[in-house]
Amino acid sequence: MIHNNLSTIMGAKRLSIAEVARTADIRYETLHKIYHDKTKSIDFRILNKLCWALECTPNDIFTYIPDKD
Repeated sequence: MIHNNLSTIMGAKRLSIAEVARTADIRYETLHKIYHDKTKSIDFRILNKLCWALECTPNDIFTYIPDKD
C-alpha cells in the first residue's frame, strides 16, 4: 500500500492547497484531489512540480507500507 503524506508535509510547512498550486503551477483541483487522497495515480510531471515546490523527494510525499496478508 502506498501512503500519501502530502497533507502532513503541507501542514508542517503551514501551506495551503492554493499556495502550493500557485507555486508549483498545478491546477487547484488536481492538487486538491492529491491532497485528499482521491486519486489513483499521479503524473510524474505533477510529482516533479510538487517536489520542487515543497523542496522534498517523492519518498517524502509517498511511503510504501507492505500489505498485511
